[in-house]
Amino acid sequence: MLQQILRDMYIDPELLAELNEEQKQILFYKMREEQLRRWKEREEKARMEEAVLRKTARCKQSNGKHVQWLRGKDGEVWVWVMGEAPGDKPYEQISEELIAERARQQAQKEAEELWRQKEAEITKKFRDAMAQEKARIVAEKWKIEIEDRKAAKLEEEKIQEELKKREEEERQKGEEQIRQQEEIRAKELYLSLKQAQQHGQHSDDDQEWEEQLRRSKAADEERSHKARRARDEYRRQSLCAIQKGRVAGLSNLFQGRSLNNDQEIKLNNNSANPLLSLSAASSNIWERPSRPFSRDVVIRWFKEEQIPRRAGFERNTNRIAQWFHGIISRQEAEELLMNKSEGTFLVRVSEKIWGYALSYRQQSGFKHFLVDASGDFYSFLGVDPNRHATLTDLIDFHKEEIITSSGAELLLEPCGQQKNPPDYSPLFE
Repeated sequence: MLQQILRDMYIDPELLAELNEEQKQILFYKMREEQLRRWKEREEKARMEEAVLRKTARCKQSNGKHVQWLRGKDGEVWVWVMGEAPGDKPYEQISEELIAERARQQAQKEAEELWRQKEAEITKKFRDAMAQEKARIVAEKWKIEIEDRKAAKLEEEKIQEELKKREEEERQKGEEQIRQQEEIRAKELYLSLKQAQQHGQHSDDDQEWEEQLRRSKAADEERSHKARRARDEYRRQSLCAIQKGRVAGLSNLFQGRSLNNDQEIKLNNNSANPLLSLSAASSNIWERPSRPFSRDVVIRWFKEEQIPRRAGFERNTNRIAQWFHGIISRQEAEELLMNKSEGTFLVRVSEKIWGYALSYRQQSGFKHFLVDASGDFYSFLGVDPNRHATLTDLIDFHKEEIITSSGAELLLEPCGQQKNPPDYSPLFE
């Protein structure tokens, strides 16, 4: 959904109205980034075309070149002899410094390349080890009784800490090896360049080479800084999700038994819990439109795609979750949450996107977050990078982890039904 908005640079006003202020700011920021990226592409293309035109013009005017000598105060041609002017360094000293700097830069470039390869190997090695160990422990953890899960969690954290410690030791060892290789390489290059200079093999385009090397180094440092900042931000947002094993990559290990088409579904109602059987597969092939355009289409989408994924059900049971509601408006959701305490929430089926809206009661009012369900996962639109295999996984995760750092929203208390029959009945008929 977000990729489509950025590609078209357009968002439907009705969909925009469903977003809260924080989601709107994030969406507008991403649209502005996309505009800047397109503008830079156009500027770069225009710059290249202009360079080609200038080069062509210079070739055409090559026959009209002339030389004009710079003259001194005495009217004669101004001449400067390197090494004879006050403050000039001897030629040998300048040459020595240039060779040493070139050797150092070349050795540094090669050391950086070696370290990038080493770091990639170390990261892959320990990431795979942590993923395998975590998957094994999580698979075993969910097979045992509830009282044993705490011990399994402690064991998992201990192994993760040990692996992190080993990874850090391996990184330090790799950095030391690269540093030693850099020093050795700098000496070798210095001697090689010194020898080349002595044999008259000094290149005429040293200045251009040094400028290119300087630009390349600056670009590498900028990319490294951006990558490190993005990696730190991603770790901050997703570390808790990885430790709990509730992101999409591991949630499939925790799935409860699936429903067959002949199983009965228990509706979660305070006054009554009637049993509704799942409808048989439709004879017509379901093709989802690009966006919802009617209430009937939304109901058809829920029956065809969401019921098989157990959307709205409690984990490992056939009961409808207390927080789940049907196709109700924002105003109806706020009326249900009006007299509730802070942290009360409900999830309603959206008529604007293929997904849901989570309505949240805060101290000073209400917040509404869109949940994108158009793909193979569930995630908040423009707020949280974590992806969850089921809707229940997303809700359970944010019972312990905040939705946004600015709002610190925790899902504390579900808001149940106040109608009989419940407002989600049309979805299961």
